[in-house]
Amino acid sequence: MSDSSEDGAGKAGEGGTGSLGGGSPDAAWRGAERMRDAFNEHVVDPARRAGEAMRASGERVAQNGSALGTTIIDQAEANAREAFAALRSATGARDLTEVMRIQGEYLREQGQRSMEQAREIGQLIMQFGREAIRPAEKSEEPKREE
Repeated sequence: MSDSSEDGAGKAGEGGTGSLGGGSPDAAWRGAERMRDAFNEHVVDPARRAGEAMRASGERVAQNGSALGTTIIDQAEANAREAFAALRSATGARDLTEVMRIQGEYLREQGQRSMEQAREIGQLIMQFGREAIRPAEKSEEPKREE
C-alpha cells in the first residue's frame, strides 16, 4: 500500500496534477497535521478516556469491596457479641426451662438480625451498581457539550 502512495505522489509531483505532490511541502505538512489531529480526536482521545474510566471504575470497585467487607465484619462481630451474651445468660440460668427460653429468644433475635443484615448488604450492592453506571453517563455528558 505504501508503494502505490509513493508512486502516486511521485507522478503527481512530476505532472503537477496530483493533490499531494503538486502543492507546496507546507500544504503536505498541514494535511499530515490534520490527519494526525483527526486520528487523535477519533481514536487516541476516546481510548484514553476509556482507560481513565476503567481505572476510576477499578478504584471504585476496590473502595466498594472494602466497604462491603467492613460491613460484613461489623455484622459478624455483632452476631458473635450477641451469641456470647446469650451464652452468659444461659450459664446463669436456674433450670433447663430458662435455658430453653434464652436460647429461643436468641434464635428469634438472630433470625431478625440476619434478615436486617441481608437487607443492608443487598442495599449496599444495589448502591454500588448504581454508582458503577453513573460515571459512564457522566463521562458522555462533557463530550456532548464540546
